[in-house]
Amino acid sequence: MKYTLGISPCPNDVWAFAGLLSGAIRVPGIELAIELHDVQELNSALASGRYDFAKTSFLAALQLSSELVMLRSGSALGFGVGPILVGRAQPTRATKPHVLLPGPNTTAHLLFRLYGPSEATVEQVIFSDILPRLSAGSADMGVCIHEGRFVYQSLGLDLVLDLGARWEADAQAPLPLGGIAARRSVPAASMAAVDEAIRASLAWAQAHEAEALELCRRHAQELDEHVLRAHIELYVNAHTIDLGTIGVHALNILSERARAVGLVAAQTPPLLVRATLAPC
Repeated sequence: MKYTLGISPCPNDVWAFAGLLSGAIRVPGIELAIELHDVQELNSALASGRYDFAKTSFLAALQLSSELVMLRSGSALGFGVGPILVGRAQPTRATKPHVLLPGPNTTAHLLFRLYGPSEATVEQVIFSDILPRLSAGSADMGVCIHEGRFVYQSLGLDLVLDLGARWEADAQAPLPLGGIAARRSVPAASMAAVDEAIRASLAWAQAHEAEALELCRRHAQELDEHVLRAHIELYVNAHTIDLGTIGVHALNILSERARAVGLVAAQTPPLLVRATLAPC
């Protein structure tokens, strides 16, 4: 069997898939072609049918729920992991700020819709362009994801709002950022095999830290060793190994919030999670 898998170049994804990327871990009976792309590119490619498996924003997964099943491993979910709204202390267009977002199908976009300023001019850009453009003064604010939360202060930017912290206070649940989706056309046995391989890949990274970190450096936007380690420690946790009942509960809440603001249509079916196939 041959399948395509898309992941992001962010340290937490590269770390989780380090065993598979290095060839140390293989999926029995399956040839997995892995590609690395920006998260919004992955969301769009998954919607177009390009991938059999892909890391996707949970908002995008909810929007495509009729076509997908979420794997139990490989997710980014937790407390203190949320996107942050950053900018200059004195924006040039204070009444209607120009805000950069990392993609219309990202969970960051949903959080901005929930908690960000209602009067704003929004522009969707690749996440890696947000901090450079804010630093250059071509926008007032931007929603930072991935490594951005660790380096924005070094660029003279200020924290405007911690969107993840607002979610935690509101939902009383960890924030589901993204996970590994499989197309429903993929046989259940193949989904299970890939799910187990991701767990094995995570275990390999823990046992081969130097090799896993070197893979992360090859693809990361920010190469500072401290930032890489901080990123991995924050985003790779017990929920990455298994989404678990807490993760499914958090997805239920995310689905409710997304439907409430119209980012997921009311008639969209529940998103399913593999193994238990628990609706969320």
